[in-house]
Formats: sequence, C-alpha cells, structure tokens
Amino acid sequence: MQGAKILVTGAAGNLGLPLVEHLAPANDVWGVARFSDPRARDKVEAAGATTRAVDLASGDLADLPDDFDYVVHLATFRGGVVDYDGALRTDAEGTALLLAHCRHARAALVMSAGSVYRPAEDPYHAYVEGDPLGEGSVPSIPTYSITKIAAEAVSRACARLYDLPMIITRMNCGYGSNGGMPAWHLDAIMAGRPVPLRSPGPKYSAIHQDDIGVQIEPLLAAATVPATVVNWGGDDVVGPEDWCVYFGELTGKPVDLVAGSTAGTYPSSVYDVTKRRSITGPCEVSWREGMRRTLQGRYPGALRDATD
Repeated sequence: MQGAKILVTGAAGNLGLPLVEHLAPANDVWGVARFSDPRARDKVEAAGATTRAVDLASGDLADLPDDFDYVVHLATFRGGVVDYDGALRTDAEGTALLLAHCRHARAALVMSAGSVYRPAEDPYHAYVEGDPLGEGSVPSIPTYSITKIAAEAVSRACARLYDLPMIITRMNCGYGSNGGMPAWHLDAIMAGRPVPLRSPGPKYSAIHQDDIGVQIEPLLAAATVPATVVNWGGDDVVGPEDWCVYFGELTGKPVDLVAGSTAGTYPSSVYDVTKRRSITGPCEVSWREGMRRTLQGRYPGALRDATD
C-alpha cells in the first residue's frame, strides 16, 4: 500500500500511533483525535501524519476531507463512568457519521473488541467469529462491550447503505512499546510495584504492534459488502504470568504477581484465529520477541546483558 490517502482515527492511541508510524512513510496519512493533550498531537505529526482535532461525538467533520482511499477507524469512547448515552454518541453515532462522510473510500476497517462476545463458562474457550454476543467485562470502561456491539451494527449497515467495503476487526490484546496490557505490567515491574492478576490466570491471543502494522493492508484488502468480521489476535496464547516472568528474566527485576484481584484486571480472551490467518498469513512476531521489543522500545538500556 503506497501513495494512498489514509485516515486513521484514534491516531494518538496505544495502537494508533504505531500504525501511523508504519503507514506514513509511503502514504498520505491523516491522523485525527480529540488531541486534548497537545503533546499527543505533536507525536502524531512527528510520525509524518497530517492532523485534525475532531470530536466524533459532535458530528462536526467540516475540517476533514472526504476523499480518503482507506479509513482505519480505531477511535472509541474511553470514559470510566457509566454513561451509555455519551458512549453510544461516540461509538455508534460517531461511527455512522464518519463512515457516511467517507463513503467513497475503497475500504474501511472498523476496530471492535473481544468484549463483544458473551463470556463463556470455560475461561480458556477460543472464541470464533460466530460465537454468541453479549455484555463482556471491561472494568475500566463499563460501557465498552455494549457500545462496541452497537458500533459493529452501525458499520454493517453503512457497508450496505453506501456500498462501502468493510472489515470489522475484533482486537484481542494489542500491545507494544506504546502501550497495552503487557506494557503496563512492565511499567509496574520497572517501578517495583506488584502486578495484580485474576485467579486462575487469564490468557490472551496477544498481538504485537509490528504485526498489526503488517496485517493492516491484507485486512483492508479483505473488506467486503456485506461487511466481513474477523478476530484480530496473535497466534500465541499467553498470559501475564508468562510475560511478567519473562520481563523479569530480561531485566533482572523482581516480579511480584498478586493473584485473586479483579480491580484493574481483565478476564481471559483467547481467539480462534483461523480466519485471520487465512487473510494475513501467520504472525511474524512471537510473543517472546514481542515482549523483548516492548522492553527495548519502552525502556532503552534496560535489557540485561546475557552474560550478567
């Protein structure tokens, strides 16, 4: 994908900024967010993107062109309060208004999440795209699962209304040096703080930001009318007990895992990624290599010499 005009919403986020960095060298990338922190906007511009401050909930897209080749919609309501009205205005209404504005694009990717699935009795059940939907548990964003289901429904409707090829990707545990659950656990280890865990320990289909960047093009190429839905997770099943211990080995730092907590933790979310692999091929970054890259990018110089 070269020379394309690409819109990335949520461009300052954990996954948005690395994606802009991946796409911008060869494309005309526009990054939008609310940019309440000017430093976040500076980072997106430094990555090579043209920026616009846009609040999707407002519906004011007058400052945004409508001639994008591709739309990558990552922005979402992140409020930690029970405000379904505000969350739906952003995730459902905002998504519809954005897709209507960009209806002439070649394809659109709308990011959803594994929290749309109805929690299975087996905590290590590997979810497939056709599994039942229902209210999942994201403690820090209580409205998340409901509004993500609403955003999926709106996106499916827009694909058919505007004949807009669409792919809806249900992200699992995306991570890298810019953020994500493993990065936040690494921060705790580096600061000497305990890492809270659920019991039994959760597992995820974690995927590194570099694989996300590589896979964006084949996923956009797989967009269809009606919309295609695909689980977006990594090939390895791994959990905090695995990556935290590995961070300890890489840094020489003590690791204090505290089991039995629900505050600030997330339930297991393991994917069947057969459909995604049929579109993108296998991941290029194993979970250990991904954690090493996360450490090196987030804490340069913290990697312990193998001879120590």
